Amino acid sequence: METDYKSLKEGGFMRQVQKNNFSARIKVVGGRLTAEQLVAISAIARKYGAGHVHLTSRQSVEIPFVKLKDVPAVRADLEAGGLKSSVCGPRVRTVTACQGSEICPSGCIDTYPLALAISERYFGRQLVHKFKFGVTGCMNNCLKAEENDMGIKGGYIVEWLPEQCNLCGVCIKACREGALAQTDSEVLIDQEKCNNCGRCVKACPFDAWHGEAGYILSFGGIFGNRIAVGQQLLPIISDEQTLFRVADAVLAFFDEHAEACERFRSAIDRVGWDVFQAAVEGAYHGR
Repeated sequence: METDYKSLKEGGFMRQVQKNNFSARIKVVGGRLTAEQLVAISAIARKYGAGHVHLTSRQSVEIPFVKLKDVPAVRADLEAGGLKSSVCGPRVRTVTACQGSEICPSGCIDTYPLALAISERYFGRQLVHKFKFGVTGCMNNCLKAEENDMGIKGGYIVEWLPEQCNLCGVCIKACREGALAQTDSEVLIDQEKCNNCGRCVKACPFDAWHGEAGYILSFGGIFGNRIAVGQQLLPIISDEQTLFRVADAVLAFFDEHAEACERFRSAIDRVGWDVFQAAVEGAYHGR
């Protein structure tokens, strides 16, 4: 019986140089695994692999040297350990995320629940080529949002509260964009320079800045044989409903316009950024 390598790859078992050996990729959302899941992975690597694992650039775990005959058993043991194999090929891949505001003092958004929601909505969706989401909690950009087909970066929509402020100047020093200026009576913000980093909110010792958490989106990032930085086309988004409406429009655009084996960025370049921007702006405004 001929081995169906295509189906194996689609199911997360990637062919190795060594004949009849496969690297089993495990689905890991937002880089988070429980201690119990790690124990299960360790046991599977010892039993069916070579006793070690590989941590991928997309926060997944791979168990190399799984034999072809053991693939069904590995799938079963993964499931018993609360795990699943991941996907490869032309579909939405595992969603990456930093630790976000739950853990990181710099975080503006809670990244892991958002990564889970994105994964539940889109993971494994068939497309003409792979598509990657990445979520990063703040402007430090640890997850390099702009390298993804659609990147999501946490930020703050900021508001100065004059009744709380004593004009100490801490926020002026904290702003790296030069967006703030101070007079004898007020702090002025240049909205064209503000990048929604929220450093003014986090630095203020008197709670004189209010920050509403939001999502800064980038589109068309790619980092492989071709390298291109994702572009921000929309204002910061303050609610998940709008975020997912835009994400739906992005994948619909990819479905409608991409040619066979064409990456998302290449499809945008070919069809036109004006056409794509009209699509995402329509979704942003609920049209």
